[in-house]
Amino acid sequence: MIFEVWAPKATAVEIDVLGGRRAMSPGEGGWWTAEVEDAGHGTRYAFLVDGDGPYPDPRSRRQPEGVFGPSAVYDHARFTWSDHDWKGRDLRGAVIYELHIGTFTTEGTFAAAIEKLPHLVELSVDFVEVMPVAPVPGGRNWGYDGVDLYAVNETYGGPDGLKSFVDACHRAGIGVILDVVYNHLGPSGNFLRPFGPYFAGFEGSFWGEAVNLDGPDSDEVRRYFIGNALQWLRDYHIDGLRLDAVHALHDRRATHLLAELAEEVDVLACSVGRPLSLIAESDLNDPRMVRSLDAGGLGMTAQWNDDVHHALHCAVSGESHGYYRDFAQLSVLAKVLTHGVVHDGSYSSFRSRTHGAPFAGVPGHRLVACLQNHDQIGNRPAGDRLPIPALKLGAGLLLTSPFTPMLFMGEEWGAGSPFLFFSDHVEPHLRDTEGARRQHEFDGFGYVWEAPNPSDEESFLRSKLDWSEVKEEAHWSLLCWYRDLIALRKALPELSDPRLDRVRVELDPLGKWLLMWRGSIAVTVNFSLESVTLPLPAGTILLASDDPVTSDGAGLRLPAQSLAITR
Repeated sequence: MIFEVWAPKATAVEIDVLGGRRAMSPGEGGWWTAEVEDAGHGTRYAFLVDGDGPYPDPRSRRQPEGVFGPSAVYDHARFTWSDHDWKGRDLRGAVIYELHIGTFTTEGTFAAAIEKLPHLVELSVDFVEVMPVAPVPGGRNWGYDGVDLYAVNETYGGPDGLKSFVDACHRAGIGVILDVVYNHLGPSGNFLRPFGPYFAGFEGSFWGEAVNLDGPDSDEVRRYFIGNALQWLRDYHIDGLRLDAVHALHDRRATHLLAELAEEVDVLACSVGRPLSLIAESDLNDPRMVRSLDAGGLGMTAQWNDDVHHALHCAVSGESHGYYRDFAQLSVLAKVLTHGVVHDGSYSSFRSRTHGAPFAGVPGHRLVACLQNHDQIGNRPAGDRLPIPALKLGAGLLLTSPFTPMLFMGEEWGAGSPFLFFSDHVEPHLRDTEGARRQHEFDGFGYVWEAPNPSDEESFLRSKLDWSEVKEEAHWSLLCWYRDLIALRKALPELSDPRLDRVRVELDPLGKWLLMWRGSIAVTVNFSLESVTLPLPAGTILLASDDPVTSDGAGLRLPAQSLAITR
């Protein structure tokens, strides 16, 4: 077989394979090649650049011995797929379920996650969104310290494990979105620098050095990331990618990396005959992110929407510190439900400046919204989740909203386990200072930072879901509420209608209740600690409620902190 590697500045490149070193031949564009006749699937190999190394392949498909070991040849054609009838899923009208493979089950593997798919089928979610699976140092990590981006974490089950998981999801009728990180690489086990100018030479974000997207020799760096994205969608049958923190992609070119990626993914979608989605995590509140390429946008299918989360969180929790300061009033929740974002050119007190632009004309399905996600739980010092009463109200609004709703694993039954920040760096200086770095990252967020040590294995173990909770009455009741809400959303077209200009919201002047109209359907929420009567017309039909409600001549009477859906 032929091995190849990009090393444009090197004067000599060798491959260490089959017990010996062999010189590689230089070619056009900085690519080096070597033919090794006896190499095949499973063969270990590494590269030496100008005598330094050995280093794993920057495009390694498998790292069986971890990030510090050699690469292994991996033949995609050896896996037998059974999803030949899978035609993909459209993001429009979908419900997403975010999960972390290492903590979704006790075993923390793809194989164990497959065993839980019947639970997700009964919940009626359309996609699972899997947090990053690239190799990381040690045995536990959120995934955002990934290196060897073309490979799959062996702890979870490696490349065959991921394929088996995707195949099983498709057989169950569930699409798969994979979280990928292109704005930085992890600080440990990152051996890209010896090969070429992969980095820009400045701190692109709090998490590390910016990648070189627009400097000298950046054409091939861009291909590295675009090729990685296409690999997941093509070779692993992934249905979409969630692109981490795209605001940290520093690209001054006329054609932004995201637009270039969107174009190539559209071409691939035509080839494979199924829809492929790109979901950007962006805190820019810039509608160009989700506008089509021909309209001058960046062509993302959708983007995460923190404004919806913040407004919902404040309404059901009462918190108003840090970045929640601008979201504490119910009038802000009303604005986000009807306009998509709060900061649309308005002043952001957390940023001390105006922020964002109007999302006029952007359909709600292009905005992925949640009540909880890995960041919004895990970035709290104690990794604490919302209590069950708050989840009932928040889920009622989220799952009847015009947005694409996303749940975080365990939310549907009110999981009692926290989701803490955890890592397992090998180098002592990274391991010993991880907690201090984490605390520094959240200076000014309004938290008293008393968090468990991220490097302690206990932080990881405590974050695993306890599936036995589902059998307890309070948790089972909440799970039934989530199932009913999703079923109602799928049964009533008004609830999945993405047109924001069709959403009407009425507010109590005293801030006790909110009424959201979705066509002829009313979603009524009482946030107060006392019962209230909402002015609904006679003949109102109750469709769902999280608590017993009554109706009289004055309207619908809701108990304290309850929600009802009527027609």
